[in-house]
Amino acid sequence: MACPSGPGYSLQVLALPSSGCGLFVAIPHATLVFIKTFIKSAITFFPFLQKIYIYVIRNNYSKIAVMENTPIFFADGESPKMIEAFKKAQETFKYFWRELSWEYRRIVPALDVACVKLAFTQEINNETVVEHMWINEINFDGEKIKGILVNDPNELTNVTNGEYVEIPANQISDWLFVTQDKTYGGFTIQAMRSEMDETEREEHDAAWGLNFGDYNDILIAYEQKEKPENLIEHPMSRNMKESLVDFVKANPNEITAQDEFGYTFLHREAIAGNSTIVEVLLESGADKNAKTHNNKTPLDFAEQLKWEHIIPILK
Repeated sequence: MACPSGPGYSLQVLALPSSGCGLFVAIPHATLVFIKTFIKSAITFFPFLQKIYIYVIRNNYSKIAVMENTPIFFADGESPKMIEAFKKAQETFKYFWRELSWEYRRIVPALDVACVKLAFTQEINNETVVEHMWINEINFDGEKIKGILVNDPNELTNVTNGEYVEIPANQISDWLFVTQDKTYGGFTIQAMRSEMDETEREEHDAAWGLNFGDYNDILIAYEQKEKPENLIEHPMSRNMKESLVDFVKANPNEITAQDEFGYTFLHREAIAGNSTIVEVLLESGADKNAKTHNNKTPLDFAEQLKWEHIIPILK
């Protein structure tokens, strides 16, 4: 969220990804620009600096790495295997958004790819035509997926490549993010790969420029095997508690501030599934009954997204 300590300031979190520990600090915007430029230049000569991240918390999220010119591999969207892939993608999308919400706070990006596949529809010659296409530069308000279309439609004429779109969350057909050479999500991709022989899978992966690994072993959260607790909560949420406590004490207005759609800090963190941050905000006086302009409370979003570890906290 934007830091209320004065004009031209932003709330920053300086952190090491391996530990997930961070420190909330207010940095002047001009200084932030200098830091970004310095880090991006420095990692050219010292690759290990890529390991250092500064997480930027803002109301309006910035752009991330673009997935462009990616081939579309068509599949039978009515097959039981593909329908199951759609279902799993919708059930686990919250993990994608949780990771992406942290990615938007980083000065040095950690994700190589972050995109969502959505079902686009149009009535053509008295028939409903459906095409599943990818978007990036994604935002999510708990109800709609928003972003930029990065594929050329095959038959549809009501959307075009490069167009900004807003689609209800129930139209998600897949999601994918890539970090440290590992893919997460990609349920429809893996469903298609499961029908290919080894040579076809290699050609498919080469076209994407990614190694999708074992189609029977789909990851949804960073280091979930090494740290199963990451399936419950993002490590940054757990490890920044003390720093956040200090920050909200110094910036109490941050607790009650609402954006132009009525969302509070608590709404956003409930949507992202960050229970430790939710607890700190409540203990600091956040109103759990605050409503967006669409009359949604933080609890409404937690229940809708089935963040089971947050629901009891907000009741």
